[in-house]
Amino acid sequence: MAIIKKFRIKSFKNINSIIEFNNISLSYGNRLILDNISFKINEGQIFGMLGPNGVGKSTIFNLITGLINPNNGQIKIAGQNVNGYPVYLRTKKFKVGYVPQYGGYFNDLSLHDNLKAISEIVIKNKNYRSERISYLMAKFELDNLKDIKAKFLSGGQKKKLVIALSLLSDPKVLLLDECFAALDVLTIKMLQEIIVNLQSENKITICICDHQARDLLACVDMAMILSNGKIIAEGTPSNLVNNINAKNAYFGDNFKFN
Repeated sequence: MAIIKKFRIKSFKNINSIIEFNNISLSYGNRLILDNISFKINEGQIFGMLGPNGVGKSTIFNLITGLINPNNGQIKIAGQNVNGYPVYLRTKKFKVGYVPQYGGYFNDLSLHDNLKAISEIVIKNKNYRSERISYLMAKFELDNLKDIKAKFLSGGQKKKLVIALSLLSDPKVLLLDECFAALDVLTIKMLQEIIVNLQSENKITICICDHQARDLLACVDMAMILSNGKIIAEGTPSNLVNNINAKNAYFGDNFKFN
């Protein structure tokens, strides 16, 4: 597959961090999930997280959204400590959108009614609701599917719908959990193009976690590798694949990116 990003952002116009983890630790009982990790995601960046199963990638998303709280450390969004903020305040005040790996839509509602239902929660202005729905349906080429129940959509169409649902509230940050899982090659390429366009056209900061290393590295600016509760490597895709720690813990010796 061709590289989706024809260029990578070397220096950001705005280098302010929009997500910041400072010395975050989290345990479930006696099991240590995250061990004193620190990292930053800059505004306008596409940031990736890679690592084995159970290493804490989805846990980091849950910490950002406020579904769980850390045992130690500080989480900042747009420069503010959000440790005490509940989920609804984080999504509303800091405009954080989330695309789960599974579900995220109403099975028995049509594609259009899914958008309408969520728009009534996140958009107060009735006229703008219709305008926003029409815009997103056109953007993701969903108009001809608007009357089909969500459960009858293909995997790629469902993913488009869930991303459209997450964009109704016009988020500044979008979290994508295992977005390439169980999709065919053409659908993955389509999704990569959507992600890059959201960055370039809508100026959205995007964070992706996935097991599909090549697909993730093809569309991110920066990425990090997690292993045994620690960040063992962080950098651009080309730097990561040549990092000895990343090779030993995740990629192996035979992984090729280009």
